[in-house]
This record gives sequence, C-alpha cells and structure tokens, in this order.
Amino acid sequence: MRIVFCGVAAVIAQLFAFSSGALVAQQPSSVSKATLDFEYFKTQVQPVFLMKRTGYTRCVVCHSGGGEAGFLQPLAPGATTWNDEQSRKNFKAASRLVMPGQPMKSRLLTHPLEPAAGGDEFHNGGRQFTTQDDPQFQTLANWVTGKTAGGSGR
Repeated sequence: MRIVFCGVAAVIAQLFAFSSGALVAQQPSSVSKATLDFEYFKTQVQPVFLMKRTGYTRCVVCHSGGGEAGFLQPLAPGATTWNDEQSRKNFKAASRLVMPGQPMKSRLLTHPLEPAAGGDEFHNGGRQFTTQDDPQFQTLANWVTGKTAGGSGR
C-alpha cells in the first residue's frame, strides 16, 4: 500500500511540476551558476523602474530615497535616468532583493506580481505585472537568471 501511495505521490508531483509556470522550469538546479550582470541591469532592468504603466505609479516614485521601500537612488532634478554611480548603488540594493537563478524566489519579481500568477499577497503599488509573460517581468527574470548585456547567460 505504501509503495502505491509513494508512486501516486511521485506522479502527482511530476504533473504539478510540468503544469507550474515556465519560469520554475527554467530555473537552474544550482543557484551558484547565475550571476547578476551590472550592464544588463543598467541598460535593461533600470528602465523598467522608470516605465509608466497604465493605471500604476512608476516604481521609482515609491521606491527611491530612504525608508524601507526605498531601494533606488532618487533621480536628480530634471534627470530621466540615473548616472553610473547611482546605477551601481541601485544594482547593489536591487541585488539584495533577488535570489540569483531563482526569479520566483526573488522579492523583486514576486512582490509586484499578481498572486494568481505566483506573486505574493501585498504590494501598495498595485500589481505591476498580472502575468509572468509580461515583457518587463521577463526582463527582470532574465537578469535574475543570469542574462548579460552581451546576450549570454542562463
């Protein structure tokens, strides 16, 4: 009886693994294989924080400056992006919000993601991403899984 139960449990676990989100399947088995690329962050990820999404406040509005939620450097008056020094500080701070190689265990991705799509339950800024297929969500996930500015990674 125990063997049958274990066999059924294994089959169910495999079915669940195949039906869960694509990102789970893409995650490398070894977290240490993924490294976070500064240039990819600077050129691809930071623009996501500045992007205005219909119905939502830009990430930079709530997440710049001091305080618990502030992991981004404030933009200089009239600036539309960060300088290199600010970008390095943003990279360092955002890196603390991710688990390299594991996007769905990274607060930077799960916090603004709709719970039905795998996100957590609370984000004052609303659900910036309703699905893991959102192009900006994918940009963040690519960074976490090790994509580099040169196109390599994963």
